[in-house]
This record gives sequence, structure tokens and C-alpha cells, in this order.
Amino acid sequence: MRIGVGSGNPVKRRAVERALETAEGDGRVLDAGVESVPVQSGVSEQPVGHAETVTGAENRATAALDAGVYDLGVGIEGGVARFTAADGLFLVMWAVATDGDRVGRGSGPSLRLPDRIAARVDEGEELGPVMDDVLGVTGVAKRGGAAGALTAGSVDRADALSTAVAGALGPFVSDQYE
Repeated sequence: MRIGVGSGNPVKRRAVERALETAEGDGRVLDAGVESVPVQSGVSEQPVGHAETVTGAENRATAALDAGVYDLGVGIEGGVARFTAADGLFLVMWAVATDGDRVGRGSGPSLRLPDRIAARVDEGEELGPVMDDVLGVTGVAKRGGAAGALTAGSVDRADALSTAVAGALGPFVSDQYE
């Protein structure tokens, strides 16, 4: 089986590989080859809210599936959202998997952004460049990500995203969805 990941970001590809490594399915998906497929999300550079973030993941999954000879397309999108039950702005992440007929969706952990970072995102800046600036590095999104910085490295971006991917792969690896 070939899986197309709707992004050129190596962290997103690694997230799919990690989700497959830890799954205990029937082997059909687990033995898959995973390839990066750079596609557009069709949403803003900084998705706001769960709906826009899920839409970006759906668009990436569909575009990846359509971009080549893939059996499964996976899209991953990070965004920011507010929750009615908790104060602050949170980093959120969603993954979608599709074979053209079935669709699986999963979310990763939600991490509260520090107020000084949330304020900049609220003013229209993208989280990735804000994190680069705050941390004094370049390319945080292609390494440990905001998740790594916000958890002192206990959960890096690939780990966080792999949780979302595992949820999205559920209908394809678990017989509980049949």
C-alpha cells in the first residue's frame, strides 16, 4: 500500500510513519510506503478554529490521494482555537485519512499557548514564525515544533501529530469500524 502525505514537511511524514509503527492492525496499512506530496491546504496560513483546521487537513488528504497512485491520502493541519471550557488560545492539530470512499479524522493534543505568544497570533501573526522569533531559531515547525517548546521536549511535533494521525487511521486499521 502507498500512502501520500499531503505536505512537503518531513515532520508530518514522520508523524504518519510513527502512527503506523505503533499500530497493531491487520498489516494492510501498516506495511505501507509513505511518501510526501507537497499540496496546498486551501485554508489560511494560520488556521483559526477547529473547522478551518479540519478543512485544511481534509483538503490535504484529498489532494494527496489525487496527486498520484496512492491507496490512502493523509492530511495534517495545525491551527489555533479557543475552548469555552478553558481560558486562552490553544495549539490544535487535526489529521484526516481517506481512500476516496472512507474518511477517518483524528485530533492531537491541545496545548495552551503562553499569553505573550497568543497575543501575537491574535494580532495576525503565524504561530511558526512567532515561535522561531521567541526561541531565537529558524524552522521550528520542521523540528520539535511549538509542541516541543511548550512541553520542554517531552512531546515533540511529530509525536503530537502522530496521535492525530493514529485517530484518523482508525477506520483503516481497526475492525471496530466495520
